Amino acid sequence: MIVITPPIKSQGIKTKLVPWIKSLASVAKQNGKWIEPFLGTGVVAFNSGYKKAILSDTNPHIVNFYKGIQDKSISAPLMKRYLEREGKLLREAENNGYDHYLNIRSRFNSGEFSSYDFIFLSRSGFNGMMRFGSKGNWNVPFCKKPNRFAQAYITKITNQVAAVSRIIQPEPNWIFYNKSFSEIIPLATENDIIYCDPPYYGRHADYYNGWTIKDEELLFNLLSETKAKFILSTWHHNDWRENESVSKFWSRFNIITKDHFYHNGGSITNRRTVVEALVCNFDTKQIKQHNHGLVEKNKNVQLEIDWLEPIAVANF
Repeated sequence: MIVITPPIKSQGIKTKLVPWIKSLASVAKQNGKWIEPFLGTGVVAFNSGYKKAILSDTNPHIVNFYKGIQDKSISAPLMKRYLEREGKLLREAENNGYDHYLNIRSRFNSGEFSSYDFIFLSRSGFNGMMRFGSKGNWNVPFCKKPNRFAQAYITKITNQVAAVSRIIQPEPNWIFYNKSFSEIIPLATENDIIYCDPPYYGRHADYYNGWTIKDEELLFNLLSETKAKFILSTWHHNDWRENESVSKFWSRFNIITKDHFYHNGGSITNRRTVVEALVCNFDTKQIKQHNHGLVEKNKNVQLEIDWLEPIAVANF
């Protein structure tokens, strides 16, 4: 499938996992709303195919950006003009471009919170990270690329803005909220599907306002009580350890797994292969299961294991 890529980037973006998530969502066969309490970049929502949605994030800059596209105050032509202007200033700035990056960051953090500046910062920050300080200020350093906004890159971003603008439905079909997940999940009905992509507990991923084991437990309780179908993205294990929250909370639901490599993030340990997990409260038997316990060493070994049943799924 062709995946619509959003103009916002961050660590943990699910672009390459969208077909996998969507294949599981199709099994749920819900005809209500698509509900995302952790919108993030929006890549899953924009590829969900739903005409009605409730989308929320505690990061107000994400919400304001997409609401701006929804009400047409942000458009592809305006974004193109902005990036061409700021990109030129970046190329010409002192300190190999860093001075202008600091100007934009200071302007943003002063309280202007321009959605255009938000895109500039997210596209010119170090390693594609999105990180905020305890006071809500953007604190990612410069990527050290004064020529970051070449014409081809500007075209790519503006095309992404244009694509998203064609998908986002007007209110009240799509409603954006800047609220906690605890306020959004109870809005779901039995005809809706909830997709949750919370910060990964124990993976040291930065988030706008952090994530603790108490948050994970609250999320578990809310999803256990909902009448809607749900899908939760989390991590299952990596080369060093297992995700303790899977055995503590999520193992009582259905789980399917898949290898995934994260290319961005501040820590090299967060850019290695991780076994992703999708947790859901509906039957997964018709979904191809991933056996992360078997590694294809050569063709002969693969022929010998083809008959084995997958073991990397928990159906409880």
